[in-house]
Amino acid sequence: MKKIAVFILMCFVFLGFSQEKKTTKTGEITFEASVPSFEEVKATNKGVSCILNTQTGEIASLALVKGFRFKVALMEEHFNENYIESGKYPKAIFKGKIENFDVSKLTEKEQKFTINGTLELHGKTKNIASVALIKKSGDTIIIDNTFTVKPEDFDIKIPSVVSQKVAKTVDVTCHFNL
Repeated sequence: MKKIAVFILMCFVFLGFSQEKKTTKTGEITFEASVPSFEEVKATNKGVSCILNTQTGEIASLALVKGFRFKVALMEEHFNENYIESGKYPKAIFKGKIENFDVSKLTEKEQKFTINGTLELHGKTKNIASVALIKKSGDTIIIDNTFTVKPEDFDIKIPSVVSQKVAKTVDVTCHFNL
């Protein structure tokens, strides 16, 4: 009887903890650094991990840099070898907090939340603040977020030969179903 009671208690404890965290391994990040009149500089990674602590609003995301796919294979090769150096810096990591997050107040209507945190990319860390649209659909929390970064903030060098074909700022869009 004691064993059954302990087992049931452990099940409730694990269920309670699992409700605090929502995760995905199929999040999507797209970045675009296109300049009008030149070839599109855009890539998407559909294998991004994200975890959200629903009690604290803490959020973290990890993208393997080699997971970004471009329309042009040569552009992808240059991105990995020359610009982002994915062999040396294989991950992009975001750690932050959703301000004033209360999971119990989420509805099917998108609500705006501010996310503050740090983005680690190419061996450099930068503070990022952005506005995210967050809603709940059934048991799923959906987060859509857009922010802008500059390659120079992460010591990413754009050769002068192509500098006119790449935007000075990069638009980053994130989509997570947790």
